[in-house]
Amino acid sequence: MPGLPSNIVRKILFGFVCASTLTLAACLASTQQEVQMGAEYAAHVEQQLPIIRDSEENRYITELGNSIARKSDDRNLSWTFKIVNQTDVNAFAVPGGHIYVYRGLIEKTSNMSELAGVIGHEIAHVTRRHSVKQMAKGERANVVAAGVCVAVPSVCSSGLGSTAIQVGGGALFAKFSRDDESEADEYGVKYVTRAGIDPRGMPSMFRTLLSLRKSNPGPLDSFVASHPVEESRVAETEAEISKIDPVILQSLTRNTQSFDRFKSRLASLPRSAR
Repeated sequence: MPGLPSNIVRKILFGFVCASTLTLAACLASTQQEVQMGAEYAAHVEQQLPIIRDSEENRYITELGNSIARKSDDRNLSWTFKIVNQTDVNAFAVPGGHIYVYRGLIEKTSNMSELAGVIGHEIAHVTRRHSVKQMAKGERANVVAAGVCVAVPSVCSSGLGSTAIQVGGGALFAKFSRDDESEADEYGVKYVTRAGIDPRGMPSMFRTLLSLRKSNPGPLDSFVASHPVEESRVAETEAEISKIDPVILQSLTRNTQSFDRFKSRLASLPRSAR
């Protein structure tokens, strides 16, 4: 098929995209579909990334995550919270309630409220269904790539062509929209506050990330790709926090001894070679 006219190639690709869009639209309308899709994707993620299996570390991150998630959603999702054993400063959410926080990010936190702010933000990406929309974009990109390979096999026969398609497809859904990020920040503040945790950890963590981006941007590459770090996010989250009664704000938990033990134990665990 390498000699197909361009108009035929376009029709083939259009058919692939339409079929994908219709299927994924149905997924977006169903929590059951979201959970199934998320579970499948999470299984794939955990085949590709080194996950910390230490029972004490997993117990802590699960308890902290669930304390926030229980205050966030009424769909009774079965949430999972896991630590990726890599030094990247990153975190991400998979539809259906799967949250992954990288070791490198945890190591940059100063207290429990900062980690809680990150988790609350990622939970909001799930509850506000941002991650489902991003996955839909990714699936459409994969379908388009498959269509290119069917229509023009020579493009995919070389490693360079295949890599270009994968990177191009990934670029379509690697970054949340500014509106999605703002909404995740807003709801993240609400969720951690409902959980009895000081939400000021969120803008505090943003300041840490902004400082790191200036001094050593390398570890932040993957985080910035999906979570643009901007000075405005500090101001916006602080504005949201200013709506909270100061008396209530002062009663919220900033740090705990269990967090300090969690972070100390993490430092003692071997780093992944991957």
